[in-house]
Amino acid sequence: MIGTHRIAGYAIVSADGMIADASAVIPDSLRNDTDQQFLQAELDRAAAIVHGRHSYEGGPRAARRRRLIVTRAIAAIAVDPSHPNALLWNPAGATIENALAELGTAGGIVAIIGGTDVFGLFLPHYDAFHLTRAAHAKIPGGRPVFPTVSAQATPEQILAGHGLAPGPRREIDAAAGIALITWERK
Repeated sequence: MIGTHRIAGYAIVSADGMIADASAVIPDSLRNDTDQQFLQAELDRAAAIVHGRHSYEGGPRAARRRRLIVTRAIAAIAVDPSHPNALLWNPAGATIENALAELGTAGGIVAIIGGTDVFGLFLPHYDAFHLTRAAHAKIPGGRPVFPTVSAQATPEQILAGHGLAPGPRREIDAAAGIALITWERK
């Protein structure tokens, strides 16, 4: 929790813990309609969405959602001229509490949708992290879900190391090897 906000992360990762290729492009091997339906329904419930410049979620309702776009290009908080319900936010210049207040959210779920540094920034704060695995996808040299993902540290180990515990595994699309586990703060 941050104030009256519950912090929830959402990511689909490859078998090797990557969310995108080295160019920040999400490959087709990580795209899944059933996972997108889950994500879109969750984002519809969120009071705000936080993401970096490459992690815009799209979809028919995206423009209506309140969002903070994490960037180092500004000093603290600024209006985003290209997204009507968005603010640009530099965590080095303003707290998340200040940014959410400026955005006008009084409480509720704050959905964190990436990229790597943004997911890492919230590791101490997640109340839940919805980790979807695409078991058949591999992205060598890709961008990891968390900055410390490596051959020695999986996303699951990193979540556990930050006090989250796994819930039951849900097969989202068994034929495609897509499964979701929601990790929650102990």
